[in-house]
Amino acid sequence: MLTINGRIRLLRTRWHDPAGGSCTPADAWLDEAEATFSEGVREMCCRISQGSTSFSKAAANLTRTAHFEISKETLREIVEAEGKTVQRLFQQAQLLPDFTAADCTTPSEGAAPGKLEGAAPDVTRVYEGCDGVKVRIVTNDEKQKRRATIRKKRQQRGRKAEPLPRPKTGSDNAYKEFRIVHFYDEGLRHRFVQATSGNHEDVGRLMRRMAVQIDLAAAAEKIALIDGAPWIRNQIELHGEVTDIGLDFYHLRDYAQKTRRAVFGAPPPVQEGADEPPSEGKQWLDELMHAFRHEGYNAAWDRLIPWRATLHKPAHRAAANSLLNYVAERQPLIHYPEFRAKGWQIGSGPTEAECKTTTHRLKGRGRRWDSDNATALMALACLEDSQLWPSYWPTLDPERN
Repeated sequence: MLTINGRIRLLRTRWHDPAGGSCTPADAWLDEAEATFSEGVREMCCRISQGSTSFSKAAANLTRTAHFEISKETLREIVEAEGKTVQRLFQQAQLLPDFTAADCTTPSEGAAPGKLEGAAPDVTRVYEGCDGVKVRIVTNDEKQKRRATIRKKRQQRGRKAEPLPRPKTGSDNAYKEFRIVHFYDEGLRHRFVQATSGNHEDVGRLMRRMAVQIDLAAAAEKIALIDGAPWIRNQIELHGEVTDIGLDFYHLRDYAQKTRRAVFGAPPPVQEGADEPPSEGKQWLDELMHAFRHEGYNAAWDRLIPWRATLHKPAHRAAANSLLNYVAERQPLIHYPEFRAKGWQIGSGPTEAECKTTTHRLKGRGRRWDSDNATALMALACLEDSQLWPSYWPTLDPERN
């Protein structure tokens, strides 16, 4: 057994009576986890892998820091197997969040955190976010090329080796979209994250399961902040129990920024030390977003319609029409003054950041994954970001020992 204190070899004599059988209570301890790797080793492999750029680098770091040697292939198998176990426990509701909606309290507007006499009580508020992110997947052609390279290396070694495992079918496309669902409170003290490689219907079922696990229905305020993708909105409306759904303000600004560039062109370079007034395009963008943020949808729409009438070039009109269509389709999601008046957030920054941290280990030069292995590594990232690492790895937690 490989442990964090080195490799241990366990020997014992087994006695057996053909008539009465045998009873060896120590065997259950000796055979735990197939007597191969201790829980401490598996946790260290997962921890080091999460922050490394490759399994080779992770294995080298373990050798230098923990003083035990493990090959990159063995480390990969340990990490991927552990991630699949975490994913299964999430799906079977055996690994539950350490909070509920009742714990997500936020001080009422203008009051101290529920301490002043006569002040309004704290309100329970939960935010929900969902987004998709693409990950590089191994194609079928790349898999065949890899197997051919391995066979060639084995022939060059000149000695027998175990036969290669049955090949797994690769992907037809080079990229696959993974979906991430994120529940969090106002101050990000409580977070619950899960990811799936399934389609939009799988995401809807995941939303519903996670909402039940945190008792979302008990929250007084349940706000969904999304990037405006129709499939996300549909699944939240179908499976969610939210108070309101809002369009991420910065996605709207990005779309308006693209329109500004298409109509007004790139802004002129600013000379060093010069105090120049804002360009026409920047002034238009700032005034439009100020109207969306502080005055509401109708005020911003009343600015866009006459502005569009001043455009004469077909390309400029096409860009303006695209912005108008984008805004009109998302009208039910655009009510920033109401959100701000209630003290609600108007940006989906926490979910956007979660997409980056959850897929950090998967992205980078030369990294390609099988879909199930990518999901496994994302499950480990979700375990850590959901603050459930000590619940899954209790052995090395000092509070439990």
